[in-house]
Amino acid sequence: MSEPKLLVLYGSQTGTAQDTAQRIGRQAKRKRIQFQVLALDSYNVANLISESLVVFVCATTGQGDPPDNMRNFWRFLFRKSLPAGSLSRLDCAVLGLGDSSYPKFNFVAKKLHKRLQQLGAGSLLPVGLADDQHDLGADAVIDPWLTSLWQKVFALYPALATLTPLRDDEPLPPTYTFHFLDDVKEELHDRRGFSLDHAVPSQSLPFPAKLVSNERVTEASHFQDVRLIEFDISESGIEFGAGDVVMMHPCNSPEDVQQFCQLLRLDPEATFTLRATENTAVPARLPQPCSVRHLVEKFLDIAAVPRRSFFELLSTFATNELERDKLAEFSSAAGQSELHSYCNQPRRTALEVLAEFPHTTAELKVDHLLDLFPEIQPRSFSIASSLKAHPGRLQILVAVVQYKTKLYKPRRGLCSSWLASLDPHKGEVSVPLWVKKGSLRFPTDQNTPVIMVGPGTGVAPFRSALQERRSEGKTDHVLFFGCRFESKDFYFRSEWEEMMERGQLKLFTAFSRDQDKVYVQHRVKENSELLWDLIANKHACFYIAGNAKQMPTSVCDALKDAFQQKGCMSAGEAEQMLTAMEKSGRLQSETWS
Repeated sequence: MSEPKLLVLYGSQTGTAQDTAQRIGRQAKRKRIQFQVLALDSYNVANLISESLVVFVCATTGQGDPPDNMRNFWRFLFRKSLPAGSLSRLDCAVLGLGDSSYPKFNFVAKKLHKRLQQLGAGSLLPVGLADDQHDLGADAVIDPWLTSLWQKVFALYPALATLTPLRDDEPLPPTYTFHFLDDVKEELHDRRGFSLDHAVPSQSLPFPAKLVSNERVTEASHFQDVRLIEFDISESGIEFGAGDVVMMHPCNSPEDVQQFCQLLRLDPEATFTLRATENTAVPARLPQPCSVRHLVEKFLDIAAVPRRSFFELLSTFATNELERDKLAEFSSAAGQSELHSYCNQPRRTALEVLAEFPHTTAELKVDHLLDLFPEIQPRSFSIASSLKAHPGRLQILVAVVQYKTKLYKPRRGLCSSWLASLDPHKGEVSVPLWVKKGSLRFPTDQNTPVIMVGPGTGVAPFRSALQERRSEGKTDHVLFFGCRFESKDFYFRSEWEEMMERGQLKLFTAFSRDQDKVYVQHRVKENSELLWDLIANKHACFYIAGNAKQMPTSVCDALKDAFQQKGCMSAGEAEQMLTAMEKSGRLQSETWS
């Protein structure tokens, strides 16, 4: 049997599945096995019938949906016209990355595994179901799963086991090499400007939307800074409906960029071109040539909490014994609880880690930067306005993330802090953005009532829906809104009151600090008669948006309670009714952790 090439294909929304896929690629490289790592939608799926060895690494997003960078692959694979034995040459393994606090835990990996078997593929081992909720994180499943994977690969291809692997402490060759340009110091701009001749703005070509306003909507004394931010999209060709989301790439702060360049002794104004050393493309988001400042500010995720792979790579550069031992411990399976308390618990950033390992940082070569730091991932926000109410405008409601840990400096959310820092009064500011379909779909029928539960910033997509539905003459709306204080964080109060006066909205509020821990689920329970009538007799649709911790489950429990009390159902019947509503799209949720 000839030596196989291992193909690692990933579907990743936040970068975790991509990181795991690249880890498998590095392990293959150390074992001297030919390999390629690609996003599923970057791979020509028609070639799958001639592959012999493929590992799929997939996350699950939203309510059991595939990540954006595998949607085309997903559609193709589930075509009914594909013959049953079309993948009979293929040996494969599927690793899922998920979070068991969500109802559709690892749904994509399970469904993919089943579909590959239907098409005749051989399974090297059972589907791996990694869980973020595990005490040791996803690695509690990933580590033993990868050990089993390599055992199966070597059993299948014994010749591979005879190759001498690279040592674990040996630096791997970089994926890219930097070629600095002499004396090019002028400010470089990304020349891939947006043109109206192009199709609708997308991740590969976002629209530079002008920032119109950036207004704080929480009372000045309130601990939480929440912004209503408006963009001008009138020249973009962007269209969106209620429930859609806007995407954008945040930037690192000027202070972090400066510190990073100082630590690595890089000139921020120096310019370079990148060349790929392997079978891979130069990242499309980097202009060629590119300045160091552009790379660090807009591309390298230096302010994120680094993953285990960061320590694993960093350890290969360590010459200082103390630092090398510590980095090796953080990279090992046995050292994961240590790493958790050092890094994940206090939310230490990659930049702070570099500062704490100065000898190793001094050894770092620029060529390895793109292997060491992942790309900044785009952030998504529910759109909080309707084009019908605000033509040519797009609004978002953003809670600025800041909190204390045991570290001296407060932790800050990268995107929310960056957005909060933008001031439209200090010259023209534009933010490259694009829009994609959200998971919430609102009924088109004039007579279908809509019930919405949106505490805090979870109310954003419902404001969009209410503006849109009002403009269409729809009036049957119920909104449950919750916040801490009526006087400090009651978003869009005047808009809700105006709609109530016009008979377009029934509003139920819960102010948890004013009313001694009264939350939206309590208001849902109190109004069980109204909700039963709307759902059972008028076929209302029910929506939940907000934080994924306890709220969605508590609201669903309150709803089931209403079915039992007012519909005279057993607990099992109430559960069945809720499940049936979910399947038919009459119960939808958009939650985030």
